[in-house]
Amino acid sequence: MAIIINIDVMLAKRKMSVTKLSESVGITMANLSILKNGKAKAVRLSTLEAICKALDCQPGDILEYKSDEETQG
Repeated sequence: MAIIINIDVMLAKRKMSVTKLSESVGITMANLSILKNGKAKAVRLSTLEAICKALDCQPGDILEYKSDEETQG
């Protein structure tokens, strides 16, 4: 089971830099990088809400579920 974080996709669609998102959301570049690279173990709902607000998107635009079979293929 894998949860894929598609922040890069949304940043590209919105033509926004990681720095701008970091400033808008109020999290450090390091924490945003951990989240972006799928290394985070958890995401606060308040952080997810702030990201969605900054990128004008829904949580489903950022979070994606893939089964083990899909991620290993």
